[in-house]
Amino acid sequence: QVQLVESGGGLVQVGGSLRLSCAASGSTFSSYTMGWFRQAPGKERQFVAGIRFRGGFTFYGDSVKGRFTISRDNAKNSVYLQMNSLKPEDTAVYYCASRLGDISTLNNYDYWGQGTQVTVSS
Repeated sequence: QVQLVESGGGLVQVGGSLRLSCAASGSTFSSYTMGWFRQAPGKERQFVAGIRFRGGFTFYGDSVKGRFTISRDNAKNSVYLQMNSLKPEDTAVYYCASRLGDISTLNNYDYWGQGTQVTVSS
């Protein structure tokens, strides 16, 4: 079992930055590939970014490439999402997720956090 808890969401103006954190507990964190997803009201959950279990490979959704950066600290059992140049369309609930195996852009992750709200105001 893996428990995931996100933090760092909030209200930010267009062009601003936020850093989301996800703390994991309950199992061997370094064995899990980690992902960030988001879901806006009335829309399906969308893949944002993923980082392989050893942290050497990352992958991003097209809409966030060049603006968001995913990273992980296996010693702290944590994964982060640095979000820069935020846009109103980035407004969503952001979820941290984990899975065994490689990065997936689908919702086929084994464990999910409860989500943290990010609101970008214009």
